[in-house]
Amino acid sequence: MTATNRNDAPVEIQGAGAELRKQELGGNMSVSFVRFAKGTDMTPAFQGMTDDLCPCPHWGYLLKGRLKMHTKDGEEIYEAGDAFYWAPGHAPEALEDCEYVDFSPTKEFDEVIDHVKTQLG
Repeated sequence: MTATNRNDAPVEIQGAGAELRKQELGGNMSVSFVRFAKGTDMTPAFQGMTDDLCPCPHWGYLLKGRLKMHTKDGEEIYEAGDAFYWAPGHAPEALEDCEYVDFSPTKEFDEVIDHVKTQLG
C-alpha cells in the first residue's frame, strides 16, 4: 500500500483519551493518525521502556491543538501547524485536544504499541 487516510487505517489503540490508527506504508515505515483529548498524558504508558519514555523516532505534523513533549532533557511545546521530529526518549501530554499525523519505523513503533497496550490494560 502506498497511500491511506485516517478512516482506512486500522485502530491500534483506543481509550484513556487516546486514539491511534496506523498503516504500514512502503515496508519499513508506518503512518499514524493520532488524537489525544485534552489532559491525556502518555507518560505512564511508557513505564518500563528505556528511560520510561518512547524509544521510537517520529516525524510528523500537528494538525490541531497544543502538546507538551516530556523528555529526559526537559519539556517542549508543539502547536497546530508545527512540523516535528521527536527523537527517541519522549512522552506526549495533550494541553488541548490534539490531532497529528506521524511517520515512524514500523518495527520499532510496533514494539512501542504492544507495550502501551499492556500498560493501558
